[in-house]
Amino acid sequence: MATESWKAAYRELIRTIVSMGYPEEFGKTIAKNLGAERAMRRMISYLCQAKPQSLEEIADEMFSIRSDIDRWKQKKLNEEANAHYNQLRWEGLWDTDEDDE
Repeated sequence: MATESWKAAYRELIRTIVSMGYPEEFGKTIAKNLGAERAMRRMISYLCQAKPQSLEEIADEMFSIRSDIDRWKQKKLNEEANAHYNQLRWEGLWDTDEDDE
């Protein structure tokens, strides 16, 4: 379920790409591949500032943004796993109170 702000970012990204002279379908593909509202807003900012001259430049930036997102997600997963591991090291595998009974 998409929020209104996500839908607005989706439409704005497509509109920005079309206004640069590229096909609407290309804009939809870029938006769908980015997925997140924040990623789409980042792409819009890039398009407005860098004014890329080819489809390839836009696609490269999309892949760069996706890579950053994937790297961030992996970092968060690693941090969570590390926190669980550290908790296991501190608390052990079994509750020692039950073993004493």
